[in-house]
Amino acid sequence: MRVIAGSARRMALKTIEGLDTRPTTDRIKETLFNMLQYQVPGCLFLDLFSGSGAIGIEALSRGARKAVFVENNPSAAACIRENLSVTHLADKAVVMQMDVFSALKKLQSNQGESHTLEAFDYIFMDPPYNCGWERSVLEYLTHSCLADQETTVIIEASKETSEVFITDLGWKLLRVKDYKTNKHIFTAKGDC
Repeated sequence: MRVIAGSARRMALKTIEGLDTRPTTDRIKETLFNMLQYQVPGCLFLDLFSGSGAIGIEALSRGARKAVFVENNPSAAACIRENLSVTHLADKAVVMQMDVFSALKKLQSNQGESHTLEAFDYIFMDPPYNCGWERSVLEYLTHSCLADQETTVIIEASKETSEVFITDLGWKLLRVKDYKTNKHIFTAKGDC
């Protein structure tokens, strides 16, 4: 696995051994960032269920202003920190080693304290497949200042995941990009 483009182009990224993470393939990552390429520079990026951090690191390499990585697994969080160090992108990154909902609450609390209610431009999540995490995260974000009408949430999901929950929660389904083994679901908050 490697960084596809930008300041850390072609740099190899480490992943942890075993089945605890499921790294996004280089081909899928390249396709995703080809779709986002003009919006990434200067953006604020949140990478939930980060694994090795490859998605957020790709965003930073392509000019994201800042990326926050949320990963509960200690080995994976250490891997993210190592990958950030190797790619020289650590100064633009925050790694939160905790569960996703604790991290979201902490991020929201920090924004409230600083009175800079700046929403993320992109929120990417790659939760364990077919466990319902994506629905729970969107439910939380519905009433959170971390996402606004301009935020694009990208969900990496199994091919079997139905998108019906998105409109059921009042979110807009922007796009679905199918791949051989999985898909990306693009969504944004609906009109208030």
